[in-house]
Amino acid sequence: MSPCPWDALGAVLLVLAQGWARSMSQEYDYYSWPSDSFQQGRFYTKQPQCTDIPADLQLCHNVGYKRMRLPNLLEHESMPEVKQQASSWVPLLAKRCHSDTQVFLCSLFAPVCLDRPIYPCRSLCEVVRDSCAPVMESYGFPWPEMLNCNKFPFDNDLCITVQFGNISKICTQCEIEHKADGIMEQMCSSDFVVKMRIKEIKKENGERRLVAAQKKKKLLKVGPLKRKDTKKLVLHMKNAGTCPCPQLDDLSGSFLVMGRKVGGRLLVLAIYRWEKKNKEMKFAVKFIKSLAETCSTFCRNMHRVAP
Repeated sequence: MSPCPWDALGAVLLVLAQGWARSMSQEYDYYSWPSDSFQQGRFYTKQPQCTDIPADLQLCHNVGYKRMRLPNLLEHESMPEVKQQASSWVPLLAKRCHSDTQVFLCSLFAPVCLDRPIYPCRSLCEVVRDSCAPVMESYGFPWPEMLNCNKFPFDNDLCITVQFGNISKICTQCEIEHKADGIMEQMCSSDFVVKMRIKEIKKENGERRLVAAQKKKKLLKVGPLKRKDTKKLVLHMKNAGTCPCPQLDDLSGSFLVMGRKVGGRLLVLAIYRWEKKNKEMKFAVKFIKSLAETCSTFCRNMHRVAP
């Protein structure tokens, strides 16, 4: 049986702690970097303390260690603040844009409990950013300034390096859910949902443009779309110019497409081949045709029962 990857992370953190202990006898001020740049000289009202990572901190409760340091490395001083801020990053983990995403985020939101803080290396930030920023952009969100990789230290034996390294190669819009609950949650988070045939696909500027067949489309969720948007429906798959998308290998038949309107452009969030006999898809489509308020109720319940 192969060793658990999270055990490997624990071993890495142990080595880092030992390295810090050795550095105590050297003229090396580990705090000089974060205090000058990242923390910007902030004065904390509370002394750093260790606390258990709670089960309802979904982003990090299974990261591989059990106790975290407060205040964390993003200047959150209370657990309620950590939970509130970390919750918005949970959906990014589900996209599996990089296998080190959780390690990177939790090194900041829930840093391991040691005498001194251990920051993520700049290289770790960069590989996660390069893989996950396109995913965030496809949803209309930029990579945030608080995670600017230039703020983190260069690789050394006192920062967390890349742990796993593999990158998901499939286009993020094509990593589909197979259960009705997952499809419905995607529908809820989308501005619009359309059943359509694809006339042609054009690749330019690192993205795919899906041109809909004019008479073969049906809006299941209209959202902010105007008549001019649907008259000649063109959908954009950002950062999907070269990655594989199995659903689009064959353009025959219909597709179920979910997306968001950002800056006047219609961005694809997820695309499915339309399957008449797929019970999960049929259930999800029936759901989206129901009352609009059902979406918010469903999504609240999904987040409430999420493990």
